[in-house]
Amino acid sequence: MSEHVEQQEKEVVSLPRIGDQAPAFEAETTHGTLQLEDFKGSWVILFSHPADFTPVCTTEFIAFQEIADDLRALNTELLGLSVDSVHSHIAWVRNVKEKMGVELTFPIIADLNKDVAKKYGMIMPGESTTETSRAVFVIDDKQVVRAVIYYPLSTGRNMPEILRLVKALQTTDEKGLATPANWNPGDKAIVPPPKTQEEAEERANDPAYECVDWYFCKKDVD
Repeated sequence: MSEHVEQQEKEVVSLPRIGDQAPAFEAETTHGTLQLEDFKGSWVILFSHPADFTPVCTTEFIAFQEIADDLRALNTELLGLSVDSVHSHIAWVRNVKEKMGVELTFPIIADLNKDVAKKYGMIMPGESTTETSRAVFVIDDKQVVRAVIYYPLSTGRNMPEILRLVKALQTTDEKGLATPANWNPGDKAIVPPPKTQEEAEERANDPAYECVDWYFCKKDVD
């Protein structure tokens, strides 16, 4: 086995999967030292970006700030991360406020030693060995990973989709319903398939359900 292949195998790390407990961490941030445990009881959007003072990242941070109040109304906090220093983060935050008129109010992790990035698999060696990709981890109030999104360095993220994703996950938790493609609050949601023939028959005759077939029914989200 070549030295290069051996090195690649050593660098392979497991990514947290949906349903896993989110890896714990303690990190220096623009709001002081924080632990993931500090957010217990709230949902968290943990997201990484490649570097401070870069155009796409700047547009993303402004866009994240624009949905911060909507997320907070959903008991969801934002937590950014890159491998820049806390002083770089502070300078960038001040620059965004001065040049763009937007105050970034959420903490940003200064992950210089890549401890958090490695735990969450935020560095994609095929794309960059030094910068974190555009990863998004949705972590629920019990600190379980509920969704994972990865974007390449070249593509900024879509904030309405992140907001929609949190609403959909919380609706599933609260109502026991699944959400179809392009679902948004106010739309009908999908009811789990019936477990018995009798239940399927009852559902087919219940006007509260909109059924295409016995296994495919929707209803209003109460």
